Amino acid sequence: MNAKKGDWVRIHKVILTSDERAPQVPDDTKQVPFEMWDKGFLLDDFASVGDEVNVETIIGRTLSGKMIEINPQFNHGWGKCIPEILHIGRQVKGILNGIQ
Repeated sequence: MNAKKGDWVRIHKVILTSDERAPQVPDDTKQVPFEMWDKGFLLDDFASVGDEVNVETIIGRTLSGKMIEINPQFNHGWGKCIPEILHIGRQVKGILNGIQ
């Protein structure tokens, strides 16, 4: 997949390899690299997924990394609906307003 200058993309970069980590870091943390994932507007004229690119983040920082996604979307959620908590907001408002 290809992107052009100005497209919204997600990048990835290894900041420190596992052997570059600080000695005081816990052992389980030392075993993995310190990585960065961020999103920004592509500054390069043209790029494909997997290319090293430069981006400008929403707050204006310029970062570089391997482009891993074009127009990334949010894939997280708040979990399944819990019917017991649906009415809490109304109940609290009622208590605060003296209506029970």
